[in-house]
Amino acid sequence: MSSTFTESEERQELRRQVAKLAGKYGREWFTAKARAGEKTTDLWMEIGKNGYLGINIPEEYGGGGGGIGDIAAVCEELAAQGCPLLLMVVSPAICGTVIAKYGTEAQKQKWLPGLCDGTGTMAFAITEPDAGTNTHNITTTARRDGDEWVLSGQKIWISGVDEADNVLVVARTEDARTGKLKPVLLVVPTDAPGFEHHHIPVEMVSPEKQFQVFLDDVRLPADALVGDENGGLVQLFAGLNPERIMAASFSLGLARHALEKATAYAKERTVFKAPIGSHQAIAHPLAQSHIEIEMARLMTQKAAALYDAGDEAAAGEAANMAKYAAAEAACDAVDRAVQTHGGFGASQEYGMAGLLVATRVGRIAPVSREMILNFVAMHSLGLPKSY
Repeated sequence: MSSTFTESEERQELRRQVAKLAGKYGREWFTAKARAGEKTTDLWMEIGKNGYLGINIPEEYGGGGGGIGDIAAVCEELAAQGCPLLLMVVSPAICGTVIAKYGTEAQKQKWLPGLCDGTGTMAFAITEPDAGTNTHNITTTARRDGDEWVLSGQKIWISGVDEADNVLVVARTEDARTGKLKPVLLVVPTDAPGFEHHHIPVEMVSPEKQFQVFLDDVRLPADALVGDENGGLVQLFAGLNPERIMAASFSLGLARHALEKATAYAKERTVFKAPIGSHQAIAHPLAQSHIEIEMARLMTQKAAALYDAGDEAAAGEAANMAKYAAAEAACDAVDRAVQTHGGFGASQEYGMAGLLVATRVGRIAPVSREMILNFVAMHSLGLPKSY
């Protein structure tokens, strides 16, 4: 970020090139794949081939050596072209960041190149059926058995397990000194004995599916543990701030896509001898969305800049606010886009209705708007803790 509040020329060029690449595919291609139950592997692999998938990962492991702001820009531009790739949030941003920061040299060599070129996609599993957003209550446990780890428990709402070779699982293990449970991060192959996953049908037009995962005494080698056994909480949050920044970028891209389509329609659609965009009832809501999107984009860029500068505390506050603002802006933008299209807003042809669920999920995942408000009330305003 420069003093003129614009991104660097390199970042802007990155956006242009990603938009150009994704534009070759577009929303119609994306939805056709999703409705047919097919994957968007061609786009995923082309992103990897061009160096955009691992742009935030160090160069020595096949990445671009950039920051979270760069991978967030890639995520946003893909969504803005109607091709939102949810696994961009998970594989390079969360898993890639955690492994690059805390993995051993052998782990980095083993997993990071595949995350960069698209051949080694990794999912992330933290959410559990009975824990909800209270990650301190997760019950998936990891216990030592000789030189191995034994993992048991279950996870829910895990994205892209069917496309991933491995899953970075958040579990808990006993602290030998205190007897209390502490979080640990383990990489689990999706073909490991005892690992099962079941598809959760959702009302969303997306090629990336959701799953419930069952871990029944899954045995893992000692080197499946990522980072320090006693530093799991710090390592976990190193992945959650990028997750929120990426979620904001995902929402912003969808918001921009909806607004662009609505604006184009408002210019072309003529009723009562004038384009409907000339009427304030249409123009003002779209202008309002433009303002909301730009404000959320600025907060997202601030969060990414703080994170890349190593200011974890300030980045945490900004990332939460960016995620909240972007999800709200996206929901409003899509709703207004549907309204602008009138009856066509409900049609598959114009592609607006399908965005309603996709953007609405942004208010819930990866962290609910209520938990963000709790965070801001307590940490930003200093109010008493409410939970």
